[in-house]
Amino acid sequence: MKKLILALMVFVTANLFADDINLWKKSTLNQILQRGELQVCLEPGYMPFEMKDKKGRIIGYDVDMAKRMAKDMGVKLNLLPTAWDGIIAALVTGKCDIIMSGMTITQQRNLKINFADPYVVVGQTILMKKGLPAKTAKDLDKPEYTIVTKLGVTGEIATKKFFKNAKIVTFETEADAAAEVLNGKADAFVYDQPYNILFMSDKGKGKLVHLDAPLTYEPLGWAIRKGDPDFLNWLNNFLRQVKEDKVVGFYDNLNQKWLRDTDWLKRVQ
Repeated sequence: MKKLILALMVFVTANLFADDINLWKKSTLNQILQRGELQVCLEPGYMPFEMKDKKGRIIGYDVDMAKRMAKDMGVKLNLLPTAWDGIIAALVTGKCDIIMSGMTITQQRNLKINFADPYVVVGQTILMKKGLPAKTAKDLDKPEYTIVTKLGVTGEIATKKFFKNAKIVTFETEADAAAEVLNGKADAFVYDQPYNILFMSDKGKGKLVHLDAPLTYEPLGWAIRKGDPDFLNWLNNFLRQVKEDKVVGFYDNLNQKWLRDTDWLKRVQ
């Protein structure tokens, strides 16, 4: 009887070990290491997280983070510009290993993909035409006002949630939507706080009003395919390390470079 129990234990242990080996072989992290390249989907155009400079190179917060990630993995980095409306499908179908594109963690997206821990927390704020009698978001919710935002992002969700009476118009890019307000064709623009802060420091300065109290709580996270605990574990440990390593100061320097300073604007104008 003891021999039978021992044999069963050995059999179960061997099967569990085999399962672990198979999971690791299928893991995106293992595939990245075997390939020698980290493939990142992103949509250039979301300042300051990813955009193109004057020479056509993709730069930004997420790009610097991806470079550090690839370096710590010991692999090359391959940035894959991807349209926002197809970026989740690109990940799910294996066209890239990870989405690093300022993506807000939502329950709806989480049904299709998994997220690592948040690396930045933002919220939706409002850029408004100067001279309007409105003082708050609530004041803008009237039929005579036109509110614009980008199509297919959390800004659109927030706009539809908070503005039931105003006219809502969506655009393919955040730049086009913001330009509508700047050119007087719309009354207000709803979008992520970092983008709006930077817009106000440049094109919107003296022309628009920033209602900077966030309408929403929105953590940004890296997205990966479901069923990949090894990759998720590595990403969360990587994020924890870069956040807490104050000697190197990578994370603090990254926030200073892209979210507080505006020197990088000269590279994209």
